[in-house]
Amino acid sequence: MSELHALFGGTFDPIHFGHLRPVEALAQQVGLKRITLLPNNVPPHRPQPEANAAQRVDMLRCATETLPLFEIDTRELQRETPSWTVATLETLRAERGQQQPLGFIIGQDSLLTLAKWHRWQDLLSLCHLLVCKRPGYATEMDSPEMQAWLDHHITQDVQQLHQRAAGCIWLAETPLYNISATEIRQRRHQNLACDDLLPAAVIAYIDRAGLYRD
Repeated sequence: MSELHALFGGTFDPIHFGHLRPVEALAQQVGLKRITLLPNNVPPHRPQPEANAAQRVDMLRCATETLPLFEIDTRELQRETPSWTVATLETLRAERGQQQPLGFIIGQDSLLTLAKWHRWQDLLSLCHLLVCKRPGYATEMDSPEMQAWLDHHITQDVQQLHQRAAGCIWLAETPLYNISATEIRQRRHQNLACDDLLPAAVIAYIDRAGLYRD
């Protein structure tokens, strides 16, 4: 059985337990030995980050230095153009070959708005989609066409994720963490504690760097 490589993109401004713990649970479920974190440079769907690229990478390193599951790939930070997921996946597919099983981790919120993504129809030719639950989001797509597309690609056989290079959607049973980076930034601006929301090493870095202050 081939080893499934998984990728997890995001702004990570800052990285927090709502990012880390669900994907650690996903790794247990589907047998992932490595998850590559892909920090976005110019996120297409959201406002620009408060922390700069180097600071966000530093926070990723602080968060994962004791977690061998994770590695960091900064290729999207080298681009001036928006961080289109499909373009990154095409590059990775070319590097890793057509037979390598690749998974891209998204949240349920992203799945529900997938039709707004750049060239979303091409994603499943390049990877599997591994979907983590998000609190408060619907479990059905917002159109019959998208629901039919989802139903066609869902698998409940974890072996397919390892045996096929791409094309499946896995709806993971992951724990729900109602944490957002926006909330953390707001709490920091108000001088409120965030100890239970993100790793202590990341909080220490934020303090040292003077991030998220008025």
